[in-house]
Formats: sequence, structure tokens, C-alpha cells
Amino acid sequence: MLNCNLTILKAKLLFLLALLSACQPVGQEPTQRWQHAVEGAYAANISNDAKFSVVSSIHHGISLWDLENNALKYSWSQQQNNADNLVLVADIADNNSHAITANRNDFSLWNIENGASEGFWSITESTIRDVAVSNNGDYLLVGQSNGKVVHITIANGRRLEFLGHQEKINAVDMLPNGRIAISGSNDFVAYVWDTKSGQVIYRFNHPSRVTMVALDPKGRFAFTADSKKSANIWDLKTGELISKLKYFNRQEVFSAVQFSPDGSQLLTGAPSRKVSIWDVATGERLTSWRVLPREDIRPAGAVVYSVAFRDNNQVITESSSGYAELWQVNK
Repeated sequence: MLNCNLTILKAKLLFLLALLSACQPVGQEPTQRWQHAVEGAYAANISNDAKFSVVSSIHHGISLWDLENNALKYSWSQQQNNADNLVLVADIADNNSHAITANRNDFSLWNIENGASEGFWSITESTIRDVAVSNNGDYLLVGQSNGKVVHITIANGRRLEFLGHQEKINAVDMLPNGRIAISGSNDFVAYVWDTKSGQVIYRFNHPSRVTMVALDPKGRFAFTADSKKSANIWDLKTGELISKLKYFNRQEVFSAVQFSPDGSQLLTGAPSRKVSIWDVATGERLTSWRVLPREDIRPAGAVVYSVAFRDNNQVITESSSGYAELWQVNK
């Protein structure tokens, strides 16, 4: 009887080890690696087509990189004379026309074609938590620590304040045409809402604070994730749940999200250096790996700020290490 129990226990341990090994990142190195910030970055955003990235760092200010040629396209400045003025969030329009950058109290709109500044704004009643920009820089979205999300129409200066949230905003996004927005907050709720009327389209409840939201640029899906163990993919046309991301960890927190162009996969980055590709239909993790940390940092760590599909076989990441990395996807 004892031998039988030991055999069963051994089988259970082997099964548990198999589960643990299945969720560990694969040991792979980037195909290419380019340094974009000498002593690390404070924020970064890669365009949806992986052609450009905007990177914020203390030594270089704001840098716009041509990722196809690894060439510095523009260097911008946003009052970066002290730590309080560092750009901490950024976004690039889906058609690569404009970029928006923001520190805690100011945000700027930049023209990617000619490098010109097209506007600088300050807020005084709270601090900026996240930003988004539409195609052609027509609309800006600013999530704030006081729970407000402000939608700005550049042509006429119209400002619509979405007041649905009760606590500070953690993440915002909007469709390329600027008409639909999504926002997530410490109040455990993510809202999808109409930017012309401010009316709620969908309300997605979570068991803890919502830390990440994203919209598929083609208008097919929404993604919402909280600080504990709920990360969901929703049908943006019906509001129905498509899948929940399946992971064995006690929790996974996401710092970057992008849907694949064909809508079959979701790409995520995390504060733990982890990058994963998920199946949209099932929520299963297809593969994962970790970006490389800076060599001079101990313990070795890096936050994945942005991720993008270059094509069906390659992924690009930007992280706090100050490096952009190109990865070959093993299928």
C-alpha cells in the first residue's frame, strides 16, 4: 500500500512539474537588439505596424526611432529638466501620422512626418495617467488621477469629460477614428464609451482594479485586465466575452498589449520582462519569452513598455532596459 501511495505521489509531482515547465518562458535570445536609451527608458510606445517607436529617457529626452532602419528620426523635448517632468506615457496614431507624449502634468502632440510640435497643454486639477491619439492627430484622450477621462477634438478645441469612473484611471485607448474609447480604473471597472456623447456602450466589471485596457484597431476586440487574475478578451461589436487568458500563476500583470493584424492572436508584455502570445479564441498561451535586462542592473529586471507584431513571424519589443528587441516567433 505504501509503494502504491508513493507511486501516486510521484505521478502527481511529475504532473505538477510538467504544468510549471509548460508555463515557463522559452529560453530564446532576440534576433536583433538596438539600444535606444543609454541608461534605460522611462516610457516607450511602438506603432501598430512596428515601423516607429517613441522612447523617453533622462539623457535623450523624447526620441522617435525608425525601427525599419534603426535610425533616430527626431529628438523632442518636453521640459525635461527634472524628474517630475519626465515623459511617462506615450502613444502613436494607428496611421503613424502623430505621436502624443505626456509627463505628470503636461502633454504634447507631435507630427511624425515633419517632426513639428502641434500643441502643448497642461492640466492643474490632477495628474496624467495615460494617453491616446487618433489618426491624423484629430483627437486626443487623456486619463487622469481624479477619475476623469478627457476627449479633445483638436479642430475646434471641444473637450468632453467622461465621468463614469469613481477612482483614478490606469489605462485608456481609442479606435483610430477617435469615436470609441475604453478606460480602466481603480474602481474595478472598464468602460467602453462613445466619445461624441459620453454614453457608456459596455461596462466590464473586474474583481480588482483594472490595470490595462486596449482596443483592436480594426474594431473587433477589447482587452481588459485587472491586478489579480482576470484578463479578458471581449467582442467589441456585441460586448460578449470571447475568452479569458489562462495562466497558472497566482497573478499576471500586463504593461503592454496588441492584437495581431488577422485578429487570431494577442501579444502582451509584463513588468517581469515577460512577453507572451495568446490565442484570442481560447485564451491559451501559445509561447512566451523574456526580454533582456540591462547588464549593469542587479537584480536583473525590465518592464516591457510596448509590443508589436512586425509580421506573422516576428515581434518587436521596447522595454525599460532602453533596448528595442526583435524576436523570431517559433510556431
